[in-house]
Amino acid sequence: MHTFFAAPVFTNDAVVLGLLLLTLALIFITSSSDNPKWQKFYTFVPSLLLCYFIPSIFNSAGLISGEESNLYFVASRYLLPASLVLLTLSIDFKGIIGLGPKAIIMFLAGTLGIVIGGPLAVLTAGYFSPELVGGEGPEALWRGLSTIAGSWIGGGANQTAMYEVFDPSDNLFSAMVTVDIIVANIWLGFLLYGAGISGRIDRWFNADATPITELRKKIENYKASIAKIPTLADLTSIVAVAFVITALGHLGADAIAPWIAENAPQLSQLSLDSRFFWIIVIATTGGLLLSFTRARELEGAGASKIGSLFLYVLVATIGMKMNVLAIFENPGFFLIGLMWILVHVLILFLVAKLINAPFFFIAVGSQANVGGAASAPIVASAFHPALAPVGVLLAVLGYALGTYAAYLCALLMQFVS
Repeated sequence: MHTFFAAPVFTNDAVVLGLLLLTLALIFITSSSDNPKWQKFYTFVPSLLLCYFIPSIFNSAGLISGEESNLYFVASRYLLPASLVLLTLSIDFKGIIGLGPKAIIMFLAGTLGIVIGGPLAVLTAGYFSPELVGGEGPEALWRGLSTIAGSWIGGGANQTAMYEVFDPSDNLFSAMVTVDIIVANIWLGFLLYGAGISGRIDRWFNADATPITELRKKIENYKASIAKIPTLADLTSIVAVAFVITALGHLGADAIAPWIAENAPQLSQLSLDSRFFWIIVIATTGGLLLSFTRARELEGAGASKIGSLFLYVLVATIGMKMNVLAIFENPGFFLIGLMWILVHVLILFLVAKLINAPFFFIAVGSQANVGGAASAPIVASAFHPALAPVGVLLAVLGYALGTYAAYLCALLMQFVS
């Protein structure tokens, strides 16, 4: 790993967390400032993009290390499920269903883009540099790329499944993890930027974003009608609800995942033996069920704001894992990764143009594949915090499809190699 320092300057996670929270605070203070200079700056640079990009600079510069820190693990296992509970509390479930089939179509278009993008990228790279796509046995490039396919259709659990099935060497796998994280995160940056100018993109697609706008307005009106100054009891209730459902998610995951691994191993093809999968599913389901109860009223005291804060801490820890300078270590692999994601993007845009889908569906459909449950809600909430559950529901679909689609993609890459 190329950084300016041999070892990270700050290795204590308490210090790293302080640095990340200070960064987030400065971004949100300046982005909500009345100063015309800041207002102009944030018309071009979305605040969410900075929450993610600045920690990656800290990591690349060697101030902190995403590899050595446990913060991403804590944020993804505790804060992400808690934030999903709080963001789904006040959801209008009928409104989400009313968004129609375009979300599913764009998600499947994204999956198709990954499945055919891998073999096309390998073919193209092989034409210009045959030695790059070669390799024998565990060093065969397609074996390593299969793990990226798993990660980009579903997420970490599917990536692990492909690693187990195709068994690439450890060196190849670690290079692929870097390609996966950096290429996926560069694309995430584009999506977060696009969220800020989605109106212009929708006009280009002749897309009708009315259902999304209506859902957003409905949720905003509901929030305004129940808004109040939160008391200590309100804030404690909000945090308790979030972490009690998260606790139930962990309890359920600790029981269900090992049971499936032991008694129904065939279901591991669907990643149903992944603890993380069950934590996310149970947390989201818990939040949706609570939206039919009086717990909905916690939104008035700011439930979704606390949920958004948890989500932004997760964004910062994802950014912290990205070391931009690693691109220079295996440039050939990165070119394959970039060509691959480009096919995915082209197919998404083609299908969106054909069915006049709004950019929201492109962004969420793409991230439900490429980023999975950790970043699909982040992209959805860049459009509006209340839309985060749309990202989660599609990401869960990604888990189910991931292993099959990634397996097919790996076989196609082996064939063209």
